Amino acid sequence: MKRKRVGVLALAGLALLSVTGLAVGSASAAESGSAGAAAHGRGHDDPVIVGHRGAPGYRPEHTLASYELAYRMGVSYVDVDLVPTKDGQLVARHEPEIGGTTDVAKHPEFANRKKTLVIDGVPTTGWFTQDFTLAELKTLRAVERIPQNRPHNTLYNGRYRIATFQEVLDLTKRLGKELHRTLGTYPEVKHSTFFSSIGNPTEPKLVSILKRNGLDRPDAPAIIQSFEVSNLIDLHKQLRTPLLQLTSATGAPADFVAKGDPRTYKDIVTPQGLRDVAKYAKYLGPDKSQIIPLDAAGNLTSPTALVADAHKAGLKVQPYTFRNENPFLPANLRSSAEPDAYGDVFTEEAAFLEAGVDGFFADQPDTALESLHAFLGR
Repeated sequence: MKRKRVGVLALAGLALLSVTGLAVGSASAAESGSAGAAAHGRGHDDPVIVGHRGAPGYRPEHTLASYELAYRMGVSYVDVDLVPTKDGQLVARHEPEIGGTTDVAKHPEFANRKKTLVIDGVPTTGWFTQDFTLAELKTLRAVERIPQNRPHNTLYNGRYRIATFQEVLDLTKRLGKELHRTLGTYPEVKHSTFFSSIGNPTEPKLVSILKRNGLDRPDAPAIIQSFEVSNLIDLHKQLRTPLLQLTSATGAPADFVAKGDPRTYKDIVTPQGLRDVAKYAKYLGPDKSQIIPLDAAGNLTSPTALVADAHKAGLKVQPYTFRNENPFLPANLRSSAEPDAYGDVFTEEAAFLEAGVDGFFADQPDTALESLHAFLGR
């Protein structure tokens, strides 16, 4: 076990070196990447690698440390999930429930705030950001969400506070000056219908922050995401900031369900659905299985028509989420049954780049950038 863990960390270190120009992939991968680059004619409009929740393969997700590491690894954008506090602040957490991502359970003063809520039809038990003021949340510390897959991240448990969106933007500006390049964020509005139903909507707060930070413009280094539709249509009327429509491989947007709209995510990714999305959004963020499905054995099959259909509608396509650990990879690309060992993520990412995606979200930005460099032949 110890030898395997060292191997995993060594691969992470080699991948980090790759963003500074050291080749890690095989010669054949680089050669095929070069051919793919020529075929796709990539240039100034290269696919964009988005640090999904920062660099959570190496630091607990949605912490300033995770975002900073992602930027320093070489990405220009990070994904920031947003949920509101009791006193109207926006903080970076994947979900409003924070029992799995902070040490709140160890704080006896908050024991009586544990409850069960139904969010988007799913009963969830734990502690929720909307029941805490920002000052109270700042007394908590982040912990690794999936320690079974990332035991090395538990080293950082208790080191980092919950970050506000403004703190993420401040970090982005500071590092942008230091690194001499424009850095940006993909803020995601989480559970829009739910938070509106309890009188604590995210959107007005987000609009205010974006305008205050000079990000209300078409060329802003910010792209707003949501799995819901109505809120993006409304935001399109309020802001000039680009929008990204997220979709899932199953189910339907929560706002559709709440309104009794029978349409599902499957309807959104039809040619007509994509034309409708293009009326308010510039980007589509599908589940990666909507682009290249898995067969019954869990292996990659052939690409669907989604990328071509989205491009025809005028949308750029940036799927989610690419992760290096075995359980998150196609079955034939896993190195073993070990849940924290790396498999062949390079082959998976190369398949999606060859399918014509305009970028993707990755938990390990360094290896994603290595895949991109191989594809582009540089």
